Amino acid sequence: MKTILDIVKGCDNFVSHEPGILEKCYTFRVNGCGAILGYIPRRIVEKIQWSDSWSIDHHQHTVTLATPIRATADMRSLVLENTLRATRRLGVISMLESWRDENFPVYGPEGEVLLEIERCASALFGIVTYGVQLLSYVRDKGGLKLWIGKRAEGKQTYPSMLDSTAAGGLGAGKLPIEALICEAREEASIPEDVLRMKVKPMSYLTYFHIRGNKAGGETGLFQPEVEYTYELELEPGMTPKPKDSEVECFGLYSIEEVVFALKQGRFKPNSAIVIVEFLIQHGVLNSENEPGYSEILSHLHRKLEFPLLIQPSN
Repeated sequence: MKTILDIVKGCDNFVSHEPGILEKCYTFRVNGCGAILGYIPRRIVEKIQWSDSWSIDHHQHTVTLATPIRATADMRSLVLENTLRATRRLGVISMLESWRDENFPVYGPEGEVLLEIERCASALFGIVTYGVQLLSYVRDKGGLKLWIGKRAEGKQTYPSMLDSTAAGGLGAGKLPIEALICEAREEASIPEDVLRMKVKPMSYLTYFHIRGNKAGGETGLFQPEVEYTYELELEPGMTPKPKDSEVECFGLYSIEEVVFALKQGRFKPNSAIVIVEFLIQHGVLNSENEPGYSEILSHLHRKLEFPLLIQPSN
């Protein structure tokens, strides 16, 4: 059985001083911006079909989008999209086969959008991505019980694993609360008016994950993330129901059942840490009853060495 500390370290599992980990990757940069925007493994650099709009320095291990300094975000995004589509046509990177026509923003040091990237390619470039997660619960005589989703068996990422009530990526131009309402409606059939009246933000979590074989596609890719987390108390008679093919079913779990499933490793990694955050927010886990409590907090709120834009949760 895993410990709670094992669980959070399983999600926030990037160790920068691990021998050779950064020596095997290139930093992703944009001309005119001094910040590192992501990490690209060397084996991915070797497969991407770079055009003349890119500068690849194999000595300094940098990949730089060499568009003019005054280029607009749209101009940079178009160069990147053309590069990814040319690579996709070759069929050498499996993740590009999951093209979604959904873009994620890449922010600069001043919170400006430098460019947008196709969602399925975000981990290839190791950029910071943003997401939302909702945990719904009820109160009864036995205490709190959580509505836990089970991911569909046919999903490419983390099939059949346990999940939060609803979750999704935060695409370009969306506010966290609007993305949450959309995901909760689509995945759990929770009405918008219920969410707007009763949903409460918990916190935002920051972590740096390295993708494993359950994530789908290439392994070992860098995935720093910011997750906006929310809780929603439902009336006892209200039941989340799957509306699309993402979720197989929902189950109502007691706190003891949730903790047991966590320690068995049955949750999707970034859903597991949202559960941990919920348990902390409700006083189930604290410094008096949980060994390594301060270290747990450090993994839930990691300092990311990339430009970030933290938006209001509601």
